[in-house]
Amino acid sequence: MINISNFTLPIVEKILFGGERIAIDDKVLKGIDDCHAFLKSFSAEKVIYGINTGFGPMAQWRVDDKFLSDLQYNIIRSHSTGAGEPLDDIYVKAAMIARLGSILQCRSGVHREVAELLVAFINEGLCPFIPRHGSVGASGDLVQLAHIALTLIGEGKVHYKGEWRETKGVMEELGLKPIGIHIREGLSITNGTSVMTGIACVNQHYAERLLDLSVLASVWMNEIAASYSDLMAAPLNECRRHEGQIEVARKMRELSADSKCLLEREHELYNGGHTEDTTFGHKVQPYYSLRCTPQIMGPIYETLHNTARVLEEELQSASDNPIVDPETKNVYHGGNFHGDYISLEEDKVKIAVVRMAMTAERQLNYLFHDRINGILPPFLNMGVLGLNYGMQACQFTATSTTAECQTLAMPNYVHSIPNNNDNQDIVSMGTNTALLCKEVIDNCYQVMAIHFIALAQATDCLKKADKLCTASRKHYDAVRAIIPMFVEDTPFYEEIAKVEKYLREF
Repeated sequence: MINISNFTLPIVEKILFGGERIAIDDKVLKGIDDCHAFLKSFSAEKVIYGINTGFGPMAQWRVDDKFLSDLQYNIIRSHSTGAGEPLDDIYVKAAMIARLGSILQCRSGVHREVAELLVAFINEGLCPFIPRHGSVGASGDLVQLAHIALTLIGEGKVHYKGEWRETKGVMEELGLKPIGIHIREGLSITNGTSVMTGIACVNQHYAERLLDLSVLASVWMNEIAASYSDLMAAPLNECRRHEGQIEVARKMRELSADSKCLLEREHELYNGGHTEDTTFGHKVQPYYSLRCTPQIMGPIYETLHNTARVLEEELQSASDNPIVDPETKNVYHGGNFHGDYISLEEDKVKIAVVRMAMTAERQLNYLFHDRINGILPPFLNMGVLGLNYGMQACQFTATSTTAECQTLAMPNYVHSIPNNNDNQDIVSMGTNTALLCKEVIDNCYQVMAIHFIALAQATDCLKKADKLCTASRKHYDAVRAIIPMFVEDTPFYEEIAKVEKYLREF
């Protein structure tokens, strides 16, 4: 059980991937109580948006006091209008964590039972039905958060233990009670960046793993090619000054430290023993997709590092409107629900992941193209050329999937369509951006799975398994446990899926 006062990405990962349960720190619960009490006192005889006014463009209409409870229920029910396939449980759970994180800032004015019921949903695995489509990411994720709010009032559907069920029945089964409407619970739950933030947190986890895999694959590639090790040398990379490049090169040196495949330029080319007149038998410098790993992966490292910072800041922010501040004794109206921070970062992550897919695809091409690598059979075909085809068709899948990634790389942050009677005249489309980033990440894992199968096959073609560094050998053994070395033609689709699952979970 983790006692929560604020969320960090490592804590979120423990909840999502480690099954950790959570409880709210008592001091934070008192802060939520104090904020609620202040708002209850402060709001008397005042006009405050979303408490005694309509929502959005309807804010110009005063709502009679006798309908204030109905007002909060109405925003939940009227905005539960999403469409499309439901989000997977892990993204829904992450969205609830992000919404809880906003409430923990003690600036929402809601009753503590909102936070406590969100904790129960997270701990017990109740995942509200949230359709893929609905958010423009400006007043936050109004539509999709409304679907969460709908279940918190005991309505709608939840995914529980693999089944879609009516929320009311599941809550009764677990002894849970729906939240009440006290002042502004409906607006506060539906108003904020939590769905896009939750999806982005899951994306971050998988994107960081992809970077680790990309660096490892590049080390393994250079082992297969018997590259000169100075491509990762500290003096070379440190004079470029970029933190990411320096770190990636350091990681490559660490991974490859016990490799018996890499060559030392000092021993091979600087020893004065070469008598070739025109052509060297071994490439003096490998292709860019092998040699430039620190320069290609360095910017990706820095991009993901910055996105992690933004995500943690968002998890620890109050993202609804208005903001209730007991310390200054005021209620502030503004736009903390606007999703630009997440939208822009997810576009950056999306582009960075596309670059990893492109690099893997080019490395694959090196492995498959015998006239380029000069050491391997065409398409790693260990059978009879012409009769057998090796991994020829796997390249079609990797190339087409990478091409789709390139199409999806178009920044979504620059798309804004005014709506809501032009009240929302510029919007972030942050949730769309996060979902597109998810698609690119999924695609990249598919390309990477094919790449790792090819790396294992190339290793066997050259009989290099015993010479690989420990890190490469670990993945070689894991891949070979799924798909043994192949000579005869065989379907690959099931093995690709299994290797993809391994790469996501190792």
